[in-house]
Amino acid sequence: MSKIAVNVIKLVICVVACLGAGFIGSMFTTPAIPSWYAGLIKPPFSPPNWVFAPVWTTLYILMGVAAYLVWRKGIGEKRVFNALILFVVQLVLNASWSLFFFGLKSPLSGMIIILILWVLILLTLIQFYRVSRPASYLMIPYLLWVSFASVLNVSIWILNPA
Repeated sequence: MSKIAVNVIKLVICVVACLGAGFIGSMFTTPAIPSWYAGLIKPPFSPPNWVFAPVWTTLYILMGVAAYLVWRKGIGEKRVFNALILFVVQLVLNASWSLFFFGLKSPLSGMIIILILWVLILLTLIQFYRVSRPASYLMIPYLLWVSFASVLNVSIWILNPA
């Protein structure tokens, strides 16, 4: 198999894995939007519900490309391997947030998860920077969005005491 074909396969795997995490999260999110989430008091800066799907889809694609840029540097290299392990851990936590916030209907649990997620994204971005600067730059929109989502999650928790 040619090097180009191998790289295309790696890129597809990375993007599909990230979109897959989003799909898993959506299984908890989608049913809760018209019911539980609709009944929550939200801060005035809360975006309309339709914004979330295109934003997350774009972010998952950027994350997948970032992971690919790191992977193509050689998974046998320790810094590449460690960066990708950290990436996978934060991706699992990303999908877990939807389970805790929407699935368990717990803004408090969601807040705890998203704050840990934010730290892991930052650490991943730093590790990616050491391997591939373009990969780290592709993670910046994700970090910024999760920063916003963290503030939104904390606000919802404050506005909706259990």
